[in-house]
Amino acid sequence: MPPRTWVLLSDKRGDNGQVETIIEALDWPVEYRHLQMKPEWVLGKPRYRPSLEHLDLSRSDPLEGPWPDLIITVGRRPSMAALWVRAQSGNRTKIVLVGKPSGHMGAFDLIVASAENQMPPLPSFLPTVLPLMRVDPRAVEAEANAWRERFANLPRPLIAILVGGETNPFIMNAEVAHGLVAQARQVVEQFGGTPYITTSRRTTPEVLEVLRRDLPPEAHYFEWSAGASDNPYRALLGSADGFIVTADSVSMQVEVIYLRKPLAIFPLPGGWLGTLDQGRRSLAHWLFNPRRASTTDRLRLGLARLVYHLDVFKILCATRDFRAFHRMLVARGLAVWAGEPFRSPEGKLPDDVGAVVRRIKSLF
Repeated sequence: MPPRTWVLLSDKRGDNGQVETIIEALDWPVEYRHLQMKPEWVLGKPRYRPSLEHLDLSRSDPLEGPWPDLIITVGRRPSMAALWVRAQSGNRTKIVLVGKPSGHMGAFDLIVASAENQMPPLPSFLPTVLPLMRVDPRAVEAEANAWRERFANLPRPLIAILVGGETNPFIMNAEVAHGLVAQARQVVEQFGGTPYITTSRRTTPEVLEVLRRDLPPEAHYFEWSAGASDNPYRALLGSADGFIVTADSVSMQVEVIYLRKPLAIFPLPGGWLGTLDQGRRSLAHWLFNPRRASTTDRLRLGLARLVYHLDVFKILCATRDFRAFHRMLVARGLAVWAGEPFRSPEGKLPDDVGAVVRRIKSLF
């Protein structure tokens, strides 16, 4: 008899996609509970505790007994509801959380988070190499076919330059924009190809201004806007010969990797404050990733667990080290640095999903 399993999801499609990847690999049925937030908590952060007070219960699926044996969820707000459900079950329900927890790690039976997240190596933590997101190849192929005629006469190689935006510890200024323009010119001058630049919601006005003005005439440029109906992003995923992705966007990098396309990572500066912040992130990476191969490593493992229990303000225990993640991708042969020759991905994709499913089954 498989465990009765609820899947608690909010309106964040990217987060939900990671849970869906796990569900597809499970060999037992699940029950979905879609949760809607009250208006003030769609973007706001409620105080973290077992609660349903942040939910719009009139628009959410009901959370009522019989209570599940297992909940799989992701994100701050759904995990608060998961903790509430567990309390109603007499603490019988087990909870699997995807991503970095907002509360104490000990509140969850299993935490699954990808390599950019820096968390202490506790027994309940299962690190994965990549986020458990997936790209729907059929949707990508359909968009590529829809754009085929528009791409047909563009000189090859077609290189997509995917521009994200400011995310701590990175900044996006005019210097970054000029670097992106230089990458576009390299595509034209060295390869005789076509750079196709797309921006995102987070791209700064300073960068947009330079891109509008200075891109070479051979470049194609799409500027993101809320009402845009002709976004080429997914068509480029299926059609481009290579991708240059700014360092801030793990999601775009991972989508390219899962499609087994050539990827180059465009580094971003941090500014003086970001440089200080990067020191904190690098320290967390060193502390929480011991190899466990020596006495020193075992001492560091003990220190990591001690720091976690003492770090009440989560200075080290709730951060991400993007630069360590990028180095890992390059070391595994899944990416190169921008400016280096493109190459087809050489590294094998890890069996992250298989490892997660095995750990979930071990809970029972």
